[in-house]
Amino acid sequence: MLRTLLSDVLGLGSARATALTAESGLFGALPELDSMAVAGLLTEIEDRFDIVIDDDEVDGDMLGTFGDLLAFIRAKRGEG
Repeated sequence: MLRTLLSDVLGLGSARATALTAESGLFGALPELDSMAVAGLLTEIEDRFDIVIDDDEVDGDMLGTFGDLLAFIRAKRGEG
């Protein structure tokens, strides 16, 4: 579901989204994920995963890798 969200929001295309691994870099590694795209991405994450992301939770660690973002979402949903 996260791969689909990234594909939809960032326009990565299904092949690039499918190729993401836990170690794949996001912010700073994907040109599509710039500071302007972060707000849209976070809004979509909140909507699709039914979570609330507080401003103080948003940092480089959270968006460092695909695995970091997935772990963050799972923790927010109480899955971790």
